[in-house]
Amino acid sequence: MTISTRLDTYLTEHNISYQTVPHYHSNSSIGSAVAAQIPLNQIAKAVVLVDHEGRKMMAVLPANNKVSLSALNDELRGSYQLVKESDIYQMFSDCDHGAVPPIGDAYNMPVVCDQQLDSLEQVYIEAGDHQTLLRLDHDAFEQMMSKGKHIRFSREVIH
Repeated sequence: MTISTRLDTYLTEHNISYQTVPHYHSNSSIGSAVAAQIPLNQIAKAVVLVDHEGRKMMAVLPANNKVSLSALNDELRGSYQLVKESDIYQMFSDCDHGAVPPIGDAYNMPVVCDQQLDSLEQVYIEAGDHQTLLRLDHDAFEQMMSKGKHIRFSREVIH
């Protein structure tokens, strides 16, 4: 597997250009960054959240950051929690476990994007496997995040 089926369809339908960046197998976005020799803050990762009414949302943030649920809930006036990993496997059945592309639109999910990603010239995303990243220029990433809310809701974790 390289690019997930739904992500590939989304990219094609929206004429979004990208370059594939193959790398050694990794089990996390941080591992992918190290394997591909890309700065951690340039990899956008996806975290799937659910509110008290069962509504799911994708949070997109730099790989070296962690979601602050309190900041996110304050900003959105919600009560979001992390979705169970087993539920994520079902939601992203066209992806290897843990290789979720951070493109909510491709999975009919609303998105909140951390503002730290907005100013980057290039952003890298998981393609749906553990051996491929997609490199997007600023405009392509901005187009994919255009429907999302852009706020600051994460902070860097020292690795």
